[in-house]
Amino acid sequence: MKDSIVSLVFSIQSKMFTWVRIWLLLTVLHTLALAVVPRRERRNVLFIMADDLRTSLGCYGDSVVKSPNIDQLASKSKVFLNAYAQQAVCAPSRTSMLTSRRPDTTRLYDFKSYWRVHSGNYTTLPQYFKSQGYFTMSVGKVFHPGIASNHTDDYPYSWSIPAYHPASFRYEKEKMCKGEDGKLHANLLCAVNVTQQPGGTLPDMESTDEAVRLLKTRANDDVPFFLAVGFHKPHIPFRIPQEYLGLYPIEQMTLAPDPNVPKLLPPVAYNPWTDVRKRDDVQKLNISFPYGPIPKDFQLRIRQHYYAAVSYMDAQVGRLLRALDELGLANSTTVVFTSDHGWSLGEHGEWAKYSNFDVTTHVPLIFFVPGVTSCRDQLRESTFPFIDPLTQSEPIFKIDKVIRNMVELVDVFPTVSYMAGLKAPQPCPDISFQELCTEGNNLAYTFLHQEQGQGQDEEAISFSQYPRPADTPQVNSDLPDLKDIKIMGYSIRSWDYRYTLWLGFNPKTFKVNVSDVHAGELYMLADDPGQDHNIYSDFEPSVMLTKMASLPRTVSLRRRMRLQLLYLSAGRKTGRMKA
Repeated sequence: MKDSIVSLVFSIQSKMFTWVRIWLLLTVLHTLALAVVPRRERRNVLFIMADDLRTSLGCYGDSVVKSPNIDQLASKSKVFLNAYAQQAVCAPSRTSMLTSRRPDTTRLYDFKSYWRVHSGNYTTLPQYFKSQGYFTMSVGKVFHPGIASNHTDDYPYSWSIPAYHPASFRYEKEKMCKGEDGKLHANLLCAVNVTQQPGGTLPDMESTDEAVRLLKTRANDDVPFFLAVGFHKPHIPFRIPQEYLGLYPIEQMTLAPDPNVPKLLPPVAYNPWTDVRKRDDVQKLNISFPYGPIPKDFQLRIRQHYYAAVSYMDAQVGRLLRALDELGLANSTTVVFTSDHGWSLGEHGEWAKYSNFDVTTHVPLIFFVPGVTSCRDQLRESTFPFIDPLTQSEPIFKIDKVIRNMVELVDVFPTVSYMAGLKAPQPCPDISFQELCTEGNNLAYTFLHQEQGQGQDEEAISFSQYPRPADTPQVNSDLPDLKDIKIMGYSIRSWDYRYTLWLGFNPKTFKVNVSDVHAGELYMLADDPGQDHNIYSDFEPSVMLTKMASLPRTVSLRRRMRLQLLYLSAGRKTGRMKA
């Protein structure tokens, strides 16, 4: 009896000890959760978006580029190393990001429709902040201008005042580039003497000036602000200050590591970079369509100008962040830096965007949250001193607050909302025309911990897509009008694979035919990080597709492709491949 009582006492004590441990753990977790957004006070938001910027930044491991101001921002921020756009072209990607809806929901695959009329009256990121009492402002290229944003940049829905566009942007498509003949041309490569340009300025310089002016007007206002600043560079033409070329001597530039078109690349997957071909200096090269390579010396010059454009844009980011700092706003403002999509620099024999490869879908995504990613004590000192890429040696920044798992640009809306102190939109149901919901994920949980040492999230994927008018490259392959789209390439990016299916698409019904497979791509990233060796045909895809045909019609395409990828990867592990 005594032994039984003793055992019971020990059992109770053990259980009490376990419950105490659980209680303490929950207390700690609750404290950490509160620490993500201390007191959930509302923060201002400075939302910075570059145009056509791939992850060619020092903070993303690029050893060539000089991007000290963005790197400095990253050193005090959470850096998402594997963020991906939902479509690698301007208007569809920006509309998708700013509504947190995928292109198949916005039904915008080109530049020629306004989502509120064409698909649904979806709430945008700045519109949500405006509805919550924020003063919202747009400078430069945030929404894609024109039809895609109702010729108003979605004003007055998204913005408290009309959007600002730099006056000097009107010259971007005009003949402003002095050629070897001494005449002006509409060139791709267009390094200029800024003092000789109209107004003695360039679009991104003007946008920075206006953004700084707007910050000054809000510095002593109790109403929180949401300021979006869209820089035009490194988008072509590379009309940039000529002095930035000096940072990248041509003799030190190298070609892309994989400059040739892969042998097993399906023709439907290739983008023939027609916008690059249209430039006067490229037309002189007389390059055959669609695969004709650009001469190597000109490839080096393109890469030189792209990197110089990145450094020029970085300097404008530095000017903007310095103003935020000097106005005393750095300790009350969440800063987000990202891009609409990437840009090929000769990889796979391709240039520009318009594809599903990493080089065009992979983008920088950086969140600075005062008091969360940077201690408030540190903010008493200068947070963002300006670093001139032209004259100052680039300091070495420690980038240690990183997330390596896959995330998407549709995740930006809920994450910015939550980290600024607002309630994040709820996830959309599978079929939804709700005005306010998200097709992305709230990434606020990632701010709780350092990811180093933790396992990969095998379930984390990104999902991108790109339309084509035909199975072979056409003059409109890069940017087909909606009525001309016949094929849609859907692509999943996981830790280990890039898997793409090119499926039949009906532009009138917006329906994809999952049984009409035009081509497939599968790249095993451990052995093929550049995605040059397509092994899709090695896995008897017809057998896999037959098995998947029995899935209910209600299974979403993303879920269907995820299951297919699991099947293909299991086949690799078990040796279920073609002999």
